[in-house]
Amino acid sequence: MGKRIDLRSDTVTQPTEQMRRLMAKAEVGDDVYGEDPTVRRLEELAADIFGKEAALFVTSGTQGNQVAIAAWAERGDEVIVEAESHVFYYEVAGISVIAGAQARPIAGRMGAMDPEEVRRAIRPRDIHQPRTGLICVENTHNRAGGTVLPIEILQATASVAREAGVPLHMDGARIWNAVVASGIDERTWASHVDSLQFCLSKGLGAPVGSVVVGSWSMIDRARVWRKRLGGGLRQAGVLAAPCIWALTNMVERLAEDHANAKLLAERLANMQGIAVKLDTVQTNIVLAELTDAHTTADAFIAELAKNGVLATAFGPRTVRFVTHKDVSQAEVETAVDRIHETIKEFGAA
Repeated sequence: MGKRIDLRSDTVTQPTEQMRRLMAKAEVGDDVYGEDPTVRRLEELAADIFGKEAALFVTSGTQGNQVAIAAWAERGDEVIVEAESHVFYYEVAGISVIAGAQARPIAGRMGAMDPEEVRRAIRPRDIHQPRTGLICVENTHNRAGGTVLPIEILQATASVAREAGVPLHMDGARIWNAVVASGIDERTWASHVDSLQFCLSKGLGAPVGSVVVGSWSMIDRARVWRKRLGGGLRQAGVLAAPCIWALTNMVERLAEDHANAKLLAERLANMQGIAVKLDTVQTNIVLAELTDAHTTADAFIAELAKNGVLATAFGPRTVRFVTHKDVSQAEVETAVDRIHETIKEFGAA
């Protein structure tokens, strides 16, 4: 069978040898006291890249989103979210459990909410209704297939938010994929939002970590929430060092992942038994729909694993494949052959 090809997620990426060396010799201190110089360098670098006043190093994208939401939304508020967004779908009801707010989901198109629907969802002042405390957007959008949020929709949503006096947060876990795919730089994306969370442990390959950027006052509130959630870090420079390397050396190569995803999608689209919407394959995620009504995604990925390719079920008959730095073009070609063989096995059965 040969080498196992892991296309479950870009979270499975392994740190580079340079990252490991930097971890071993990182200068460290107690970050809760603000004394870890490597963490401080990472936070200063992140704030500068995005043109924000301050930044906060956190353990994960989920933690970053949740401390940001809690920093903005008060208990009893409502948070407007896209119906398939990560903050709503995959963060264990954190909006209600941590911030004490309720989510107001709006169905999007390819992950993007209509700004006019957002406008209509903002609550008027009424004793019977919650205050709209925050609006959240996601870029790129995971469940939509890694789609890039159109900049004009973000601009219009930001205008709606400003008019209503409601802060706007971006879950930018894969913002670097959006930057590379769109050619729109980090500061431009960030200029339209009040806070932004990005991951370093996905396509950029760092072993652990995300960062939240925003104003000084917002980051101060988020830092309190990080501590409250047990996320206060001590000698965290060993984690921040590979993140700095990732930020400064691993962004441009994401174009390779996008090219491999496009190659995979085009090959799959030509297979009988699988359908792929090629217009959604904009970055490093491919959603493939199994067209045989008797073939479930769970059964298919279990059989596919036996053939040496790992993928993720994303619905009853939807399979997600994610390309990343540890899967080469040649391995994508091999994965295509193994996927084809698995489809034929189901057809024979």
